Amino acid sequence: MLPKSFRKLLPTPDSIRQHKVLGRLGAWLHHPSLWHLNRRSVAGGVGIGMFCGLIPGPLQMLGAALLAIPLRVNLPVALLTTLYTNPLTIVPLYFLAYKIGAFVLGAAGRTEVDPPPAWAWTHPIASVEAFGQWMIGLGAPLAVGVVLLATLLATCGYVTVRVLWNLHLRHAWLARRNRRTRGRA
Repeated sequence: MLPKSFRKLLPTPDSIRQHKVLGRLGAWLHHPSLWHLNRRSVAGGVGIGMFCGLIPGPLQMLGAALLAIPLRVNLPVALLTTLYTNPLTIVPLYFLAYKIGAFVLGAAGRTEVDPPPAWAWTHPIASVEAFGQWMIGLGAPLAVGVVLLATLLATCGYVTVRVLWNLHLRHAWLARRNRRTRGRA
C-alpha cells in the first residue's frame, strides 16, 4: 500500500542491530513486526500513537514505544502518530477532554473553565509549568476525559487505517482482475 520510497526510509532490523545504542536493546527491537508495514502493524501503531498523543508533556513518544514494543506493532508509525498533538492542538484537545469528562461525571466540574495560560516562547519551561498547573486545576473531569478521548481517538485511528487499507486492497484486486480479463479477450 505504501510507496516504495517511503519503505526505503524505514530502518531494517539489520540496521537496528548494527546501531551502536539501539543494538544494546537486544531482542526487544529485533522483532520483525516492529518494522513491517502491514494492516495489523500499521493500524496498531496508529492506534497506540493516537492514544499516547494525549499523554501530558514530553512522555508521548516514550509511552508509544513502551506500548508498541510488547504489542508488536509498527514502532516508527506509533512514534510519528503521537505528533498530532503540538502546542497548537493540545489546548483544544484538552478542553474537549475536559468537556467529555464533565459530561460523563455529571457536570461535576466547574461550569466555567479558566483560560489556558499564554505561551511565552522566551520562557518555555515556565510556560510548561503554567500549563501543567492549569491542567491540575481542572481535576477529575480532565483526567477522565483524557482517557476517554484518547481511547476514542485510538479506536477511530485503528478502524480508519484498517478500513482504508482494505479498500485499497479491494481496489487493487479489482484492477488486477480487470487487467487479466482484458488480457484474455
